[in-house]
Amino acid sequence: MSGKIIGIFIMLSAVIGGIALYYLQVYGFYETVQAEEVQLVSVVTDLPEPIPFTNFEAIDADSSPIRYRACFTTELSLALLTETYVGLEDATPRNAPGWFDCFDAPAIAAELDAGTALPFLAQKNIEFGVDRIVAITQDGRGYVWHELNDCGEKAYDGTIVGEECPRRDTE
Repeated sequence: MSGKIIGIFIMLSAVIGGIALYYLQVYGFYETVQAEEVQLVSVVTDLPEPIPFTNFEAIDADSSPIRYRACFTTELSLALLTETYVGLEDATPRNAPGWFDCFDAPAIAAELDAGTALPFLAQKNIEFGVDRIVAITQDGRGYVWHELNDCGEKAYDGTIVGEECPRRDTE
């Protein structure tokens, strides 16, 4: 009889632990971000500059520097954007939680592959080894996410970080 009780206790603990882990991973750590500036790096100054935007939605989590996702719309054309701001050769959006409806990483990636959306650098080293990337579609929908840059990939995979990387704050 006591073996059944112990078995039931272990099963209930596993189920409760699984539910808690799922909740924390998908919902628990994320917070809504209030509207902030959407910026792109200028080809002239090599510094981030704000662009006009509306309909801003964003989420972030303190648990990881690459959990930031945002969506917005802009009136700027892709032609103007490519002449004014630093474009990227390749960018792959990271998946967002399913409940964050405006950010569909596979659909954004398909638009990038088709050329109906273009990726831009928004800010280099927003945190050590992490860049902010913005993709904007032909119809003005914009998406923002964070991506590891070369320094970040080296730092997190154990490769020696060279002098070309900025100093890392160790607070």
